[in-house]
Amino acid sequence: MREVRASNFVEQRLIGTPGSCPRERIAMTLMLPLDSMFLLMESREHPMHVGGLSLFVPPEGDDGEFARSLYRSLTDVDSIRPLFRRKPVQFLSNFAPVRWTEDEDVDLEYHVRLLALPKPGRVRELLELTSMLHGTLLDRHRPLWEAYVIEGLADGRVAVYMKTHHALMDGVSAVQAWYRSLSSDPLDRESMPPWAQRPSSGRVRAGRGLDLQRRVGSVIETVQDVVGVGPAIVSAAASAVKDHVAPLPFAAPKSIFNVPITGARRVAAQSWPIERLRKVSCVADVTLNDAVLAMCAGALRRYLIELDELPDKPLIAMVPVSLRKGEEGEASGNAVGAVLCDLATELADPAARLQRVHDSMSSAKSLMSGLTPLQITALSALNVAGLGLPLIPGSSRLITGRPVFNLVISNVPGPTTTRYWNGAKLESCYPASIPLDGQAMNITVIGYADTMQFGLVGCRRNVPHLQRLLGHLEESLSELEAAAG
Repeated sequence: MREVRASNFVEQRLIGTPGSCPRERIAMTLMLPLDSMFLLMESREHPMHVGGLSLFVPPEGDDGEFARSLYRSLTDVDSIRPLFRRKPVQFLSNFAPVRWTEDEDVDLEYHVRLLALPKPGRVRELLELTSMLHGTLLDRHRPLWEAYVIEGLADGRVAVYMKTHHALMDGVSAVQAWYRSLSSDPLDRESMPPWAQRPSSGRVRAGRGLDLQRRVGSVIETVQDVVGVGPAIVSAAASAVKDHVAPLPFAAPKSIFNVPITGARRVAAQSWPIERLRKVSCVADVTLNDAVLAMCAGALRRYLIELDELPDKPLIAMVPVSLRKGEEGEASGNAVGAVLCDLATELADPAARLQRVHDSMSSAKSLMSGLTPLQITALSALNVAGLGLPLIPGSSRLITGRPVFNLVISNVPGPTTTRYWNGAKLESCYPASIPLDGQAMNITVIGYADTMQFGLVGCRRNVPHLQRLLGHLEESLSELEAAAG
């Protein structure tokens, strides 16, 4: 088995106890509380990793060996980035993971696999395999990521499915890491996988005096943020009560999505031209994200009517908000907030539904405007208060009573230009995120080039005929286009 030694990259870390034997000195770093929560929430029924399914068109002149050459390039790596060597240190009999340690001998032939689809090699078989892979847990004794190169599609395309634990990185940083490994030049033949250690940027480190000054300033800012958390939450709660378009936690109606789930998954995926959604948003004078949410709302309405399960009250979506500033080269952990959006699924009029979605999101953004990332995180904790319920024995009855929200709908930004891997065109990149106990379905959208890539993930047992939602999404978009004129 090929094993890759760790590079000499230096991070802030805790090194074993003074005077310990060199062989026992283990590089460790403290885990953020939110990252630890994602590990605590995980069980066989609740895998807590985010994933993505990419489809590549082999370069011209390919002799059918692109899948194997792609696999070799993903495993032919001399040193691994520290982020992709991390694994959790268990504390108090696996109850409280609070630190990361680094695997000094990463076995890339374990983390990267080469698979083949059975005949006839349709997208249907690819999604079935992806569903199975997305429902299996990552091994906590190894770094928390895996990648699969999949050949055998009848049309010659090659797929890559990759999954990363949410404790290691959130969806935005996972998408950024993958796209940074690709090139915008089809002639470029030097693509490197996300886990490969890049050459040093050569930046000069700040002097100790300046570094100390920055740390003191950071501490002061943090103290000020903490002091302001209470007033910020009180003010936001008062505004939410006063402003009826801002949904409150635990005000969502009970739906077929708000039930205990199993570990088996079903994945569905499709892309739509971004220009169609842009036209809707421009005519209606709303954001592109509003149009995406309204498209999902219309599809959910049709789907639930088909099953005779549409609630009288509107579904409420939790919409993640990234708190990252630009692209962070070694971004790890989680930097996300959360707002609640009224999807207006009880309304038959698509234009009125879009306007309600816009008003709801505008109100949520207004509540968070002027707050610091720490204050937004604290306010977001109110919106996702029910996510920790799976840790509490007997919480299933609470989950099936009053949901904190009905499902998660996330819109992740991606590159606006076509990307390539050593000349192979990245045709699609579909996200696959996390259903939760009490929220049995997740919809995640990634913008890529001139398309919006929709990835739907549901509990296999509790979300029937998930693939039908793809047809309903098309019907919903057509409905919005007609309403926009």
